[in-house]
Amino acid sequence: MYQHARQSELLRFARVDAGSTVIDVFPGDGDWSSLFSDIVGPEGRIYSFVPAEVAHLGNDPVGRIRALAGKPGRENVRAISADLVALPESSPPADVVWLHLFYHDLHAALLQTRGATPADFNRAVYERLKPGGFYVIVDHVAAIGTGASNAGSLHRIEPAVVREEVEAAGFVLDAESSVLANKDDPHSLKVFDPSIKGETDRFAYRFVKR
Repeated sequence: MYQHARQSELLRFARVDAGSTVIDVFPGDGDWSSLFSDIVGPEGRIYSFVPAEVAHLGNDPVGRIRALAGKPGRENVRAISADLVALPESSPPADVVWLHLFYHDLHAALLQTRGATPADFNRAVYERLKPGGFYVIVDHVAAIGTGASNAGSLHRIEPAVVREEVEAAGFVLDAESSVLANKDDPHSLKVFDPSIKGETDRFAYRFVKR
C-alpha cells in the first residue's frame, strides 16, 4: 500500500461514499476492499470480484477474499468469482468500479483464455455501473508509443491506450491524478525489478458513465 497521504488522495479520487456499492476487480489481498468497506459502512456493499480466469492461481485469490469477508466488521464485503465478462451478472448495479494495477492484464493471454477482450470487459463495466457511476483505473505507465505491447512482459500499459479503449465503451474522462507519478521511472523495467518495485510511474483515471 501507499504512504498515508497518497492513499487518502486515491480514496478521495475514487469518489466512494457512505452507502456506495463498489466492485473491486481482482482485489489481491483485499487491502482496497477493506478500505472501501470502512468508507461505505453498513449500508454500502463491496463486491470483490475475482475473474474465473485467474481464480485457480496458487495463492487462492477467492479464498483470501472469502476470509476477509468473514472477519468481524466486514459483513458488507462479498467475494464473487465469474468469467471476466460475466461481471454484469455477478453483482448489483454499482456506483464505482475500481481497478488497481490490473487493467494491463486485460491484454495478457491468461485473461483472454475464455475469449474476453479489453473491449468486452469495458462494455461489461459500462453495463454494470449506474448512470453517473465511476470507473477508476490505476496502472503502471509504459513508454510513449509502446501501447499495450509490454502488458505481459513489463506489466505496463500506455495511458493513452487505456483512455482510448475505455472511451470507446461510452465512458467520458472525468478526472486524472498524478499523485503516483514518478518522473525518474525509465518505463523500460519490469514493475517487479528491485530498482523500481513499489515506485513505478503510475497514472490514475476516473471515467464517468453519463
